[in-house]
Amino acid sequence: MRVRPLTVALLFATACSELSSIEAHAAPPLPKGGQFVAGSGSISGGGQSLTINQTTSRGVINWSSFSIGNGRAVMFNNGSGATLNRVTGGDPSVILGALNASGSVYLINPQGVLVGPTGVIATGGRFVASALDVDNNAFMQDGALTLSGGGNGVVVNLGRIGSSGGDVFLVSRTLVANLGSIDAAQGTAELAAGSQVLLQDASGSQQVFVQTGSGGTGLNTGAIRAAQINLQAADGNVYALAGHSAAIRATGTATRDGHVWLVADSGGVHANGNVSASNANGSGGTVETRGNTLDVGGATVLAGTWKLGAPAFTLDGSNAGAVSRSLNAGTSVDVEASVGDLAVNGNVQWNGAAALTLGAAHDVTIAANTTIANAGSGYLTLRADSGGIDNGGSIKNGGTIDWSKSTGIVSALFDMTGNYSPGTVLANTSWAAAPYSGLVTQITAYRLVNNVNDLQNVALDVAGNYALGKDIDASGTTVFNPIGSLPGPIAALSDAPFTGQFDGMGHTIDNLRINGLAYGPINIGRGGPTAALGLFGVVRKNGVVRNVNLTNAAIGVGSNVGSFGLLVGVNYGLVTYSSSSGNVTDFIIIGGGPDGGLVGSNYGTVERSSSSAAVLTQGDAGGLVGDNYGTIAQSFVTGSVGRGSHGGTGGIVGTNAGLLTQSYATGYAQDAGLADDNTATGIIDQSFAANLVSGPGEPGSFHGGIAFYNYGAIHNNVYWDRTVTTQTSAFTIGNGTAPPDSNGLTTTQMSNASNFLDWSIPAGGVWAMPAGATHPVLQWQQGH
Repeated sequence: MRVRPLTVALLFATACSELSSIEAHAAPPLPKGGQFVAGSGSISGGGQSLTINQTTSRGVINWSSFSIGNGRAVMFNNGSGATLNRVTGGDPSVILGALNASGSVYLINPQGVLVGPTGVIATGGRFVASALDVDNNAFMQDGALTLSGGGNGVVVNLGRIGSSGGDVFLVSRTLVANLGSIDAAQGTAELAAGSQVLLQDASGSQQVFVQTGSGGTGLNTGAIRAAQINLQAADGNVYALAGHSAAIRATGTATRDGHVWLVADSGGVHANGNVSASNANGSGGTVETRGNTLDVGGATVLAGTWKLGAPAFTLDGSNAGAVSRSLNAGTSVDVEASVGDLAVNGNVQWNGAAALTLGAAHDVTIAANTTIANAGSGYLTLRADSGGIDNGGSIKNGGTIDWSKSTGIVSALFDMTGNYSPGTVLANTSWAAAPYSGLVTQITAYRLVNNVNDLQNVALDVAGNYALGKDIDASGTTVFNPIGSLPGPIAALSDAPFTGQFDGMGHTIDNLRINGLAYGPINIGRGGPTAALGLFGVVRKNGVVRNVNLTNAAIGVGSNVGSFGLLVGVNYGLVTYSSSSGNVTDFIIIGGGPDGGLVGSNYGTVERSSSSAAVLTQGDAGGLVGDNYGTIAQSFVTGSVGRGSHGGTGGIVGTNAGLLTQSYATGYAQDAGLADDNTATGIIDQSFAANLVSGPGEPGSFHGGIAFYNYGAIHNNVYWDRTVTTQTSAFTIGNGTAPPDSNGLTTTQMSNASNFLDWSIPAGGVWAMPAGATHPVLQWQQGH
């Protein structure tokens, strides 16, 4: 429902009538009866001006009245300190002249504060006008302040309020309104309606919080420019009704992102006109609109992200139009129904790259004859059960999702026990997945994995598509059965490798325990019986595991000889943008392994992934992959890999019979910087080692800066830090090709990009050299 013109007119008339009422009181031209009751200073002047010289950093003055007539001026010389001014008389304050301060000024008047059309307030620090009172002692202690008590006066600005270095806060129980202009380019501008309000310092976020509502109203029809802006009324209404000239504009600073809050959690938010938010670096800021009801049909948001939240929400014609306009302006929109369902009853169509997320605590429904469409590279995410509580949340599309002219993607996420009704879905026949994304299809429906039980149940349909709905704490699980090629308790699935898609969505699985003592040998289709242990036992060709983070995971292996990795035991598919930390221990059987911090054996592709795990073995082991017969690309290791009296260890891989490219290792490797054994088919390209390479009691000459054995090819664009590795040669044994010993650089040389030939540092290539770094890093690391 659109805001009724009558409602706006009544609010405007209320604010203006308050000014007329005050003028009828014949308010004095200057403040009267001022006395310092805390801190110290002097008050002087009369006639046309009044000057307050404060000699302490903070002070409190009680006044019998505080108004400034047209043509009059009041000056606070309070340095960078603050002065609390409390009106004890029965008249409201009206500012028709000039109020100036070097520091901060707080004006407390239970009868209300109005800044008239000719009023100008300019402070170096914070300016606060409030009809709620504050405790003197709390103010003098310079901490968080609770505003409460006081009276029912309104706080209205019809003039100009500016702070050159601080914030502007207007607070009232009944009505707080800006019909003039507010400028706080270095701080926040916040209008709050409530009976108890917390005011606290926060350099990067919201500073005013309505703790107890009053049914009051926050209104803006004027211009507000600040680093951050907040209009808040807990159980009343917020009206952001500016025109179409970006009258609410958050611009951010070096320490504060541009952010606008329009919040009435138990009331309604009504927004018309342009609302903009940008950061100091020129990127888009955030606009957050949250209320029990939302009426935003007349708004256009110009920002990086617009967040809309209500307990339940219907995106109907007018609201859908506002979302479409904002998306077309380049603003990504995130709509959330926090308690119930989200219904889309109006068309949403846009060009460009902006993303639309539609989430609900329960169901997301697209009505019949409703179209959501993008022509550009925009993303659409439909998310049911957004709280991740396994409530059967479903995605129900009765309309059309049209991505036939888009290169973006559509993701539909529904509860493990819910349903997906696809409706009419149109994909782009020319769509191709972005490099390293791991995407298989343009439009994909995922079952949500919200807990360990859901995670284990992935094994019931190893060809399905799944996504983590939230971080999972697996610390209460003593034995986890690997997904795909499970031995033991679920024998029927023992030859069912994972062939679907598993997207971690950047979430983390913590404290996963995979107990290898419980499993006997299984057949993975190569070389006879062996065991494959990890979160996934075997990932077959076309299977994808992406964006998964394992932390504090562990595998303890008993009498098995097999392939063990924290994420995947044996990979024939694709692992991308995934990481692991924890422990892999395969220390009982001589000749065990291969063992890897992330993947045991790789016959497919591992890319843009990492591990900081500790691997301890009596067989072949690598910090990332045990044995590699496929491709490892743009990955890194920061963990350690060691062995007992048998086996071989490399910083990234134990045995490399495939391609290892554009990767690096730091940390510790017992036998070789990157690969223990680079076989005749092994290739190592554009990579480096900067890890300690030295086994217990074994001289450094028995190891290799890159490999111990080399019968394959180590390209001339491969380097090692001879200071850290303690190695002077690329390898020790073998007849393969390798770079000269001069590719062993000192740590100082490793920090100079020009020493890495053909690496394109940093001009848009794979590698970057951050300021102060002792070695290159991968470009993708810096934004991931």
